[in-house]
Amino acid sequence: MAQPGTDTNPLRVAIIGAGPSGFYVAEHLLNQPGLNVEIDMIERLPTPYGLVRGGVAPDHQKIKAVTATYDKIAAHPGFHFYGYVEFGKDLTLDDVREMYHQIVYTTGAQTDQRLGIPGEDLHGSWPATTFVAWYNGHPDFCDYQFDFSHERVAIVGMGNVAVDVARILCRTPEELAPTDIADYALEALRHSGIKEVHMLGRRGPAQAAFTNPELKELGELAGADVSVLPEEVALDDLSRAALEKSQDRATYRKLELLQKYAAQKAPTKLRRLIIRFLVSPVELLGNGDGQVAAVRLVKKINASSYPRAWCFALWGTVVSRSLACLSTNVGGSF
Repeated sequence: MAQPGTDTNPLRVAIIGAGPSGFYVAEHLLNQPGLNVEIDMIERLPTPYGLVRGGVAPDHQKIKAVTATYDKIAAHPGFHFYGYVEFGKDLTLDDVREMYHQIVYTTGAQTDQRLGIPGEDLHGSWPATTFVAWYNGHPDFCDYQFDFSHERVAIVGMGNVAVDVARILCRTPEELAPTDIADYALEALRHSGIKEVHMLGRRGPAQAAFTNPELKELGELAGADVSVLPEEVALDDLSRAALEKSQDRATYRKLELLQKYAAQKAPTKLRRLIIRFLVSPVELLGNGDGQVAAVRLVKKINASSYPRAWCFALWGTVVSRSLACLSTNVGGSF
């Protein structure tokens, strides 16, 4: 038999997962000169594009425009998409090994990292990825129910996903209506009673993971003011020394934006987005109904150490956990 990749024996590749990484793998293989390849992309959901469809915020349509590139890849005669096929259930690892020369797993990170604190499983505490999937119309999450009757929400984390959650919770219905947010999510948020959204960061402003465009966009919300405590924007000695050594312009710009928010006058809009630094959740406190009633926080001394100065609580709060995601063993693949 001829070597795989020739005209008489095309290299048969199975790509498990139809997100961005899967399409970029397909593009790379299809563009190899002299390689005859046939690619079958296998996806559990009926539609492709993974996090571009189910993770990118509905008010960020320019980012979603990348799907035009994926459409061009999918139009290649050597590419085939098979949706609604669950690897490990409809198609086993033995099946795939028998039919393909190579298998590429591009299933992404499917589970959330936990806080590891008491009360994390109380009602009203949910992973940010669940909320994101819900408002994006992901079929696994469209039946979820979120209680927006509370006046206060705490978001644990300082990455771009945390900013997405904060922004969606703070936007007015008029801002959300032109986006591709799920209809049921728009209707639920239309009746939201949320007045304060607290973003809680365990490190300092110089270490915040969100990008400057995401941070700048928060200041452009029609219905929410952004508040930052001036003393929490001030760098500790270790952070200042590290920044002076690196001279990272993006971090300097981030600090400028945060200082601008810290200098703003009293809030005038319907909602407040409060960005906190150097605070760590240590416990979620529940009421008699098993519902989150408050998050207990400790104030850290600086961004690099764990000594705590004092403890306080945010009452009347629901909690969104916006931490890193973890991969899982898909269909016995490893």
